[in-house]
Amino acid sequence: MNNILAITNQKGGVGKTTTVINLAAALASSGRAVLLVDVDPQANMTSGIGLRGQSGRGGTVYNVLTAVDGTATRNPDDFIVPTAVPNLSIVPADRNLTGAEIEMVPLPGRESQLRRFLNPLRDRFDHVFIDCPPSLGLLTLNALVAADAVMIPLHCEYFALEGLADLMTTLRRVRAALNPLLDVEGVLLTMYDERTNLGNQVAGEVREFFKEKVFRTVIPRNVRLAEAPSHGLPVTVYDAKSRGSEAYMSLAREFLARDQPSGRGDAEAQTHSI
Repeated sequence: MNNILAITNQKGGVGKTTTVINLAAALASSGRAVLLVDVDPQANMTSGIGLRGQSGRGGTVYNVLTAVDGTATRNPDDFIVPTAVPNLSIVPADRNLTGAEIEMVPLPGRESQLRRFLNPLRDRFDHVFIDCPPSLGLLTLNALVAADAVMIPLHCEYFALEGLADLMTTLRRVRAALNPLLDVEGVLLTMYDERTNLGNQVAGEVREFFKEKVFRTVIPRNVRLAEAPSHGLPVTVYDAKSRGSEAYMSLAREFLARDQPSGRGDAEAQTHSI
């Protein structure tokens, strides 16, 4: 099973942070232990889960990525903060992360800082989700080196595939040099409006290109999805009956069904519990 997942797309505004928060919350609601890791300098995931300005005893993900003495690896609990959602924790971000890429340049093994921190946590969490910035810099590289697989949210609009070739090239380079087991978990269609010809056309093109890698679940445009972060809550808590919430609960079921070996009764039980 892909235990550590990076959610990435170099194009901004495609629903990366919304997807991380709500998929994680949906999985946590079924009793899965889930850890969020915010490596986006905008820290939108941290604020979207209601923890803006919060940090663990050891600091934020900035302190993890810029540590030179191995402290973060020895004491990972010092950086993990519980959220208001049961079974859901986070390594938060703050604005200091803006300068992290420059500060990391002289560090030995700088591209593996996050992997060294997360590897000891694999046995403690069922899922670890890394929210990446909309770029292909050193922060995203750390996420890709640490991850088992990537999820790529795609906005159903005209420029959806723009820049995707660069991302796939980066994934191939990371596989070749730093993380040979890195896989593509799937492509998620977001902000989908079935009423428009454009949305249907883009969805068709994406499914033709990525084949079975595209999730059957699509995330619709939904006002509740946009409102929930301002309340510091996942939409699954803010309005559990909204279309957005139902879509992410459906995505969680599909996600579990994909990741679990077929034929296992416990996998089916976990999927149906969502």
